[in-house]
Amino acid sequence: MLAEQTASAMYSRDAASQLIDLQLLSVRPGYSRLTMRVRPDMVNGHHICHGGYLFTLADSAFAYACNSYNRNTVASACHIDFLSPAREGELLEAESVERSLSGRTGLYDTTIRNQHGKVIALFRGKSYRIAGEVIAGLEAKDSEQGSSTSTADLMAEPVEGNPQ
Repeated sequence: MLAEQTASAMYSRDAASQLIDLQLLSVRPGYSRLTMRVRPDMVNGHHICHGGYLFTLADSAFAYACNSYNRNTVASACHIDFLSPAREGELLEAESVERSLSGRTGLYDTTIRNQHGKVIALFRGKSYRIAGEVIAGLEAKDSEQGSSTSTADLMAEPVEGNPQ
């Protein structure tokens, strides 16, 4: 339930995702699934989906997965491999899965597929937890220890090497 509340709060403030009509299908701790329909205004000069939109879809799925614990988390690095073109009208699905979470850092893999299950792109994101909560006052779940951490506890921890 915390992951769903966090995702809802994030989406309400996420103008970029709303602009390209990303739809959040599923979210749970360390996981998310989003869809995006490739519109005519999203295709490039080769009449395939512009890589920037594919990156945005994958990056958004990554963001919802790594913020699902209600702890403010940002990307510290990411990489995408475009494997197959996406065409106008296709419904794309991005599934992001947490592979590792230790301390303030995490590693997430996101796969974008079209409606036929064909893999369009593979994205790997590294996350970095910063101070604060997505929804202030809600308990943030600590995935490593199963305990709760308050905003005050997070603020007491020094933030070193913050990429943002």
